[in-house]
Amino acid sequence: MYLMELSAYLKQARCHDDLTRLIACIANQAPPIRDAFARNQITRTTKNASGEMQAAMDVWADRHLIDCIGKTGLVKELASEEQDDIILLDEEGKYSVVMDPLDGSSLIATNLSVGTIIGVYTGPLLEKGENLTAAFYLLYGPMTVLVLSVGDGVHSFIFDEKTEEFQLFHENIIMPEGTQYGSGGTREEWIPAHIRVLEYFDEHHFKVRYSGSFVADCHQLLTYGGIYTYPALKKKQSGKLRLLFEVNPLGYIITQAGGAVSDGHRNTLTIVPTKIHEKTPVYIGSKKIIQDIEKIYREF
Repeated sequence: MYLMELSAYLKQARCHDDLTRLIACIANQAPPIRDAFARNQITRTTKNASGEMQAAMDVWADRHLIDCIGKTGLVKELASEEQDDIILLDEEGKYSVVMDPLDGSSLIATNLSVGTIIGVYTGPLLEKGENLTAAFYLLYGPMTVLVLSVGDGVHSFIFDEKTEEFQLFHENIIMPEGTQYGSGGTREEWIPAHIRVLEYFDEHHFKVRYSGSFVADCHQLLTYGGIYTYPALKKKQSGKLRLLFEVNPLGYIITQAGGAVSDGHRNTLTIVPTKIHEKTPVYIGSKKIIQDIEKIYREF
């Protein structure tokens, strides 16, 4: 059933030994993170750097990953959605890491899928998404899944509890066009261009698929195609999602699978971040749909 272990794949992909070690270190945290869900069920505790309420699991996963990544000695700088500032880990480290330790944590109480999003740069942290060295996510659903790109397509791995290893399950994922969508925000907040986009979805008989977990919704896209969007809003022109922690890593993966990512006007992977908590509107999914959306935006 399984094709090869994660370590064998990374060797085949000619990843540098240090990058292989770093990816393996983070992947190995999937079991302890999953095990910690039952012990961290408080849904509202403190606020994160963006002023959003944190679940207890947000705080636990953030601290756990920072500690584990720091011990590798491979990472110079780390930026987390849960931290105000960039964390200096090791002056000698060659990599920079951006992460959302637990995307979709508000769904923990409902037992729906949540995930950990990771982006790895060689060199500085405030870089364009297209310069990522690796991007991957861990999804904690019915199965524990790792979806990874090191610049040679997108590959998914399933955690095998018998071997305690991630095993290659689906290689070279190519996302179909699809006819499903999910949109964040509410109608009274949406700008005219986005309302026209939603009319386009209705005209083409799209179905609504929206979980409230960005990483879970993007995982759906890899299987079924379609689109996820959290657009600019009337009073929040930058939208809600963070460029560094969420949009760039997942945009990189979706693009590697043949899809696209845009703010309605341009590929978000080409944006140079000016601050770690910078936000951006996002349309992410099948390439043809993104092209049609950008045509709609040019009318406004």
